[in-house]
Amino acid sequence: MVVLNKIYTKTGDAGETALGNGSRVAKHSLRVESYGTVDELNATVGMARLHATGDIDKQLSMIQNDLFDLGADLCRPDMEKDGESEYPVLRMSEGQIDRLESELDAMTKAVAPLKSFILPGGSALAAHLHLCRTVARRAERLSVELGTVESINPVGVKYLNRLSDWFFQASRIANDNGKDDVLWVPGANR
Repeated sequence: MVVLNKIYTKTGDAGETALGNGSRVAKHSLRVESYGTVDELNATVGMARLHATGDIDKQLSMIQNDLFDLGADLCRPDMEKDGESEYPVLRMSEGQIDRLESELDAMTKAVAPLKSFILPGGSALAAHLHLCRTVARRAERLSVELGTVESINPVGVKYLNRLSDWFFQASRIANDNGKDDVLWVPGANR
């Protein structure tokens, strides 16, 4: 359980922050950029939820919780020392990916196959979900880059990859199962 008695600590005033293992790094480090972008993604999901109802809202709520798990995973370096921690280290699991894939399969059955690229837009919910998709892709790129220089849980990268696909299909569901998708017309304004 997290207990926050005071919101400001002043420990980051010199441009450093603490990671989950207690070590301190620059706030502009690639690890902080990675989990910071996951936090930004979570905020965009919160904005999308303002327009969501029913199953989509319930699924987005679960995604928000997963994104906190992912942020906790990314802020904890030294995966090889997980067993030495005095408390269990939170890592993303394949089960979280399995859930996304199951939801993706159901959404894919509900929409017609694509015959054109889709422009972000349509309904308000679809537009917000497209924004979520692009922030998820950025979080994925940063996490992949982080994985080239430091040890990370590869399940987190895989989760972000599925999640961006999830947002894409969910945007189509939000556009009346794809009927209100805004299609790209190549060269339309030449």
